[in-house]
Amino acid sequence: MRAGDGMIAPAPVRAGRPIMRISVLLACACLCFPGSARAQDTAIIQRLNDQFANAFNSGDIAAVAAHYTEDAAVLPPGAEMVMGRNAILAFWQAASKQMGDLRLTAMDVKPLGSGAAREIGTFALRTKGPGPREMTGKYVVVWEKVGDDWKLATDIWNTDK
Repeated sequence: MRAGDGMIAPAPVRAGRPIMRISVLLACACLCFPGSARAQDTAIIQRLNDQFANAFNSGDIAAVAAHYTEDAAVLPPGAEMVMGRNAILAFWQAASKQMGDLRLTAMDVKPLGSGAAREIGTFALRTKGPGPREMTGKYVVVWEKVGDDWKLATDIWNTDK
């Protein structure tokens, strides 16, 4: 465009300014939001872990099983896979006779889209019977959103020793 054509010329663009502004805004969003979202996700998952452990420790194994999806898989160390909520209920009923004082700690929660999350954590428990001993270990679970609730879809763990 030339002056005098009756058109208004666009304001000159300062090189790099709009791109720099967008880059700064994107960097702030990436740095600010994921951390707080992750902290919130971890707090939600830790609350669910506490509910799971409280149910287990009080002998409410039906409430423990209710934390799992209908088609969930439990992969215990040194044992066969356990598939489906009813089989998981039977598994935890047997386990509750041998152990108690379960504590679960979420260490890292990573969203896998809007309907799933991966959690890495640690556990501690005490065996029952003569000569009880403390056992510790780590686990990985996949949580799935079922309606408004988070449910365990996959659960695998092993001990530290």
